[in-house]
Amino acid sequence: MLELRNLSYEVDDESGSKEIIRDLNLVIEDKKFVVITGPNGGGKSTLARLIAGVAKPTSGQIILDGEDITEKSITERAKMGIGFAFQQPVRFKGIRVIDLLRIAAGKQLSISQACNYLSEVGLCARDYIEREVNASLSGGELKRIEIATIMARKNKLAVFDEPEAGIDLWSFQNLIRIFEKMRDENKDSSIVIISHQERILNIADEIVVIADGRITDRGPADKVLPKLLGTDAAVDACARLQ
Repeated sequence: MLELRNLSYEVDDESGSKEIIRDLNLVIEDKKFVVITGPNGGGKSTLARLIAGVAKPTSGQIILDGEDITEKSITERAKMGIGFAFQQPVRFKGIRVIDLLRIAAGKQLSISQACNYLSEVGLCARDYIEREVNASLSGGELKRIEIATIMARKNKLAVFDEPEAGIDLWSFQNLIRIFEKMRDENKDSSIVIISHQERILNIADEIVVIADGRITDRGPADKVLPKLLGTDAAVDACARLQ
């Protein structure tokens, strides 16, 4: 179980201090598929980075299975089972796709096993397995490779920051299938996705709405999603699917 207690995060800008996350409290139960949504600039991606350890909160605590991990690094959290997929995936010059998958899995995956993960995300394995994770790959290709590494790692908690960003419609449809499979097959892990997309919201166990750094609504998808329809966020989500 992940628990955020009185979490706040602020940054300094030209006008002074700006609070991005405001005294936020949230519990993410084990074995749940949670989608965090809300208006742009509301603090969703910042919250994902705080959970993953990319950023440190100004105040408050992050508790994983009863242990305070607030001060732990992204590497330490990864070892504890928290996986994070960036909105803009990181490039690793000199590292091949097969190497990245093996690092993620924490074991010497066979070529066949690694290819299975690539096939799951819609990539032709023979074209990618030996390629470097560098500038020669498009944003969409990097995104799918990153999702493959999350699948290979089998995290206790997998956090995805707008996984649909930069991918085409076919890839998005495949992405939905991947998340449905992760939800149905990985019964011991939890998934947290930052997204505006209605189709991703629709397959969630729970939706959390964040605006102005605070939670404004949360609950089962069938209760929260109808309330979102017709809002600017929902209209934007529908437009992106067309």
